[in-house]
Amino acid sequence: MQSILFVCLGNICRSPTAEAVFRHLAAAEGLAVACDSAGTGGWHAGEPPHPPMIAAAARRGYDLAPLRARQLHRNDFARFGRILAMDRQNLRDIRRIDPGGGATSGLFLDHAPGCGFTEVPDPWYSGDFDQTLDLVEAACRGLIADLRAG
Repeated sequence: MQSILFVCLGNICRSPTAEAVFRHLAAAEGLAVACDSAGTGGWHAGEPPHPPMIAAAARRGYDLAPLRARQLHRNDFARFGRILAMDRQNLRDIRRIDPGGGATSGLFLDHAPGCGFTEVPDPWYSGDFDQTLDLVEAACRGLIADLRAG
């Protein structure tokens, strides 16, 4: 079974959204894939996603409320086949932490060519939670298509 870890900075906006959206869309497609999310920082460990992100996702039918933030750990590189970062700084941090395991790391939006972005802007700062959802949905659809293609 494929396994994917979505990573952002604090694991309270972008990466838990990617986890929930991907899980929802993959299930609708009948695709068996394990997924989780984490942050490169541990400031919010144990906390739920940011309330405005939960609300924006709920308006589109995604439930982020049960998720809890956690920090990226070295053992994640053995547990997940793909580790996808929301931005270049997260990708640099992932690769710095990576002990040389078998996981493939890259940018999440590489799965959404033509979306106009290479990184998912952090809505914690921008306040644009709907833009985050638009980008995450596009990348999740692209990722599912990539997984199906092999």
